Amino acid sequence: MLTTVVFDADETLLDLRPAVTGGLIAVLDEMRRRTPAAAEVTLDELESDWGAVFGELAAAPVMEIRRAALARSLARAELGDHLDEFAALFFARRFALTRPFPDVPAALATLRDSYTLGFATNGNSRAERCGLVGEFAFEVYAHENGLPKKPALEFYAAVVSAAGVPAEQIVYVGDSWEHDVVAPRRAGLRSVWLNRAGLPRPLGHTPDAEVSTVADLSAALALFAEAEIRRHNGRSGGVNLLGAV
Repeated sequence: MLTTVVFDADETLLDLRPAVTGGLIAVLDEMRRRTPAAAEVTLDELESDWGAVFGELAAAPVMEIRRAALARSLARAELGDHLDEFAALFFARRFALTRPFPDVPAALATLRDSYTLGFATNGNSRAERCGLVGEFAFEVYAHENGLPKKPALEFYAAVVSAAGVPAEQIVYVGDSWEHDVVAPRRAGLRSVWLNRAGLPRPLGHTPDAEVSTVADLSAALALFAEAEIRRHNGRSGGVNLLGAV
């Protein structure tokens, strides 16, 4: 019996992109205020600095990756000695702007009537700083107490431990195919792919359900029993509320 629904944070419950862009705009404005050397620096360049450092730092805490990206950005205008100030500016603006997607609050309220809700993320979007305070029975954050990031199996083991129920009673919901579909299933959890953009489903794995909004999740979970019957009858595939099964 499914008892627990655990959510990824960024781009699942939280509309992160506008917040990050707002943080970078604040950084760029301050760079230009401080030195004429920043006049030719662009927002596109600041945004690209994340990708430039991410590869080597993918396993590191998100805050460390962002600081490395900001260091690269500040070097463009010879402001590298002011990293701490600009990092504080970025994170203050980023968290001030981070909010749930519009479909999230009502959906969580509905789900809470039937399920225990959890929050588990690789990132630094702590629930209490992003408009989700008090929404979850438990929260799991990568890098706390040495916990590795998704898709490490240890991460999902920590989710199971925090939930206090067997893995098969937990469904993990998120936007990342590798982190929120493939890896949770490998760890024995069920999975729901939140596909807001209507992307084609990758080959090789099948989520237990696929939805386009969090508002569709209650209906998807109600259909899990049907999916179980299909599997017992030897037919593969989960429930896809976008039309293809």
